[in-house]
Amino acid sequence: MTNDDKLQTPATLSDREIEIIELVTAGLTNEKIAARLEISKRTVDNHISNILEKAGTGVDNRVALVRWALQWGKVCLHDINCCSLPERE
Repeated sequence: MTNDDKLQTPATLSDREIEIIELVTAGLTNEKIAARLEISKRTVDNHISNILEKAGTGVDNRVALVRWALQWGKVCLHDINCCSLPERE
């Protein structure tokens, strides 16, 4: 099985998890994500761990997470691979 095959897992994410992935994709560290969202770094760490677990085998670091999120339309990057995300209230 190739690494690309391992990225073939869609997942249902919460609005907060999608928000976290968007910030990871933008290049923010966990500390900066925490400051931006006004939550603790540990909460960000937990969200990222949960997202990695939901994403499945082969998604075990930030780079793989961004690749997975782009592949499955979870995030948009510079108007490339843009998707319609649910509206936030």
